Amino acid sequence: MYMIIPVLLVLGIAFASIRVVPEYQRGVVFFLGRFQAVKGPGLIFVIPVIQQVVRVDLRVITMDVPSQDVISRDNVTVKVNAVLYFRVVDAEKAIIQVENYYMATSQLAQTTLRSVLGKHELDEMLAERDRLNSDIQEILDEQTSSWGIKVTNVELKQVELDESMVRAISRQAEAERERRAKVINAEGELQASQTLLQAASVIAQNPQALQLRYLQTVSDMSTRNSSTILFPLPMDLFKPMMQAVSPGKGAADNDAG
Repeated sequence: MYMIIPVLLVLGIAFASIRVVPEYQRGVVFFLGRFQAVKGPGLIFVIPVIQQVVRVDLRVITMDVPSQDVISRDNVTVKVNAVLYFRVVDAEKAIIQVENYYMATSQLAQTTLRSVLGKHELDEMLAERDRLNSDIQEILDEQTSSWGIKVTNVELKQVELDESMVRAISRQAEAERERRAKVINAEGELQASQTLLQAASVIAQNPQALQLRYLQTVSDMSTRNSSTILFPLPMDLFKPMMQAVSPGKGAADNDAG
């Protein structure tokens, strides 16, 4: 009986000293309150009461940054939220250098989000998200490196506008579409007029082309409306009549006479 109690005590202490650390965790070991080592993964042994182990998760953490009221550089109030991806790369710093690295990173992300976006105009927030994400990530990564944290990615999720601003942007977009439509229409008319001018120039230099066009028109009309009878006449028959009614030509002939 007297031997059983010490054996059970030794077994209890041995069992209490065993720790199993998963692959994705590390154990920060303190000896009488002082940092001793970072252990794991696998089986580790600690002396009960004398040594303490604080586990740290090394997996990527997805943090939802709450919606923040941001005033842009052009004085537009918007609500912006984001998502942050980070992980602990130094377990010792994450435990010793900051009280709660998760809460500290969350607060830092919120203030950085307002600070960075407040330096840009609304159009930049809507059109240049990649650059803004990169700027926020760079600032967060630099400031959290002393905590043993690596910020891997930042993504702006949503930029919310009030109703008046939504209507203003809608009107602006509609005006822009109308402007583009008018420009495209004007460019089409310009190209068409240039093509017609080239065609007229070719016909003027080659009268046979006009005659071919005349025959083509007659052929089209006969195909579309079979009840119409056309009598093609040579253009030379009308040339004297055209010269007679032309005032410039008549005056030239009189002067010559």
